[in-house]
Amino acid sequence: MTTTTSSVPVKSARITTEGDELFYEIRGKGHPIILIPPAGGDGWHYAKIAEILADEYKVITFDRRANARSTMNNPQNFEMSQQSRDVVAVLRAAGETSAFVFGNSSGAAIALDVAKTQPQVVRAVIAHEPPTARVHPKSKKWQSFFGHVYAMSFRYGSSMAALRFFFGIEVPALKMIKATAEPNAHQKLSKDPYIEPKAATDFLVRQELLSITNYLPDPDRIKQNKVQVVMGVSDYALTKKTWLAEITQLLAKQLDCKVVTFPGHHGSFLDMPEEFATVLRSALKEVAQNNQK
Repeated sequence: MTTTTSSVPVKSARITTEGDELFYEIRGKGHPIILIPPAGGDGWHYAKIAEILADEYKVITFDRRANARSTMNNPQNFEMSQQSRDVVAVLRAAGETSAFVFGNSSGAAIALDVAKTQPQVVRAVIAHEPPTARVHPKSKKWQSFFGHVYAMSFRYGSSMAALRFFFGIEVPALKMIKATAEPNAHQKLSKDPYIEPKAATDFLVRQELLSITNYLPDPDRIKQNKVQVVMGVSDYALTKKTWLAEITQLLAKQLDCKVVTFPGHHGSFLDMPEEFATVLRSALKEVAQNNQK
């Protein structure tokens, strides 16, 4: 199905893989880039930057399994390697064998796993603030926090646990809430049905949370795979010296790669799309030039 968002035509479709249907959208033509969504798994969070980049790139967005407009067929068991295989499945459905890979937050952790397990589909990876707590010098502190959030979901419910998570991860909570207002409104207006919010929140807190935050990237394997990686960090995280900034910088050292500073905060592809897309476009051009050397 082809629709138009703003002035950019959007082709939407579904691909069935490993027991679920994954919803995806394509905007523009050119070098392909796939954007892996963060917690909540909603590819529409990238709609604004996808529209901006579509003048030069074939931008592929998708909803991760058990999230948003994709399906949640039981049993569900979050598995990082399956998340990476899903990226490959969406790419192939979109008619591509390889692409630039961008991910924010949970999506950044998955992007690093794609670089490890599916290097054949990666032209380069840009990973923006992966919440991989085991990389942090105070990993036990952060793993304990996420473990508490997980346990809290069974005592007080996943919504309360998600709030504890949101206000405990050193992001500007009020700005993030404001930034997500439009995507939340989109869910209510979407012609493509979304998974029921409680089920999605349960999945996030009880399935995804510990798998993502306990995930340990493999820099040696990624370098052996000769995958070019750029680590992304927000201006907010750098200024405040948050744990996400520290993880990003540590991974950059381990990968011997560049760190690019993005404007705004952890989710500013939502509220500063023009500025965010400008930095992402610049990073893509640089990695493309490096690939040609």
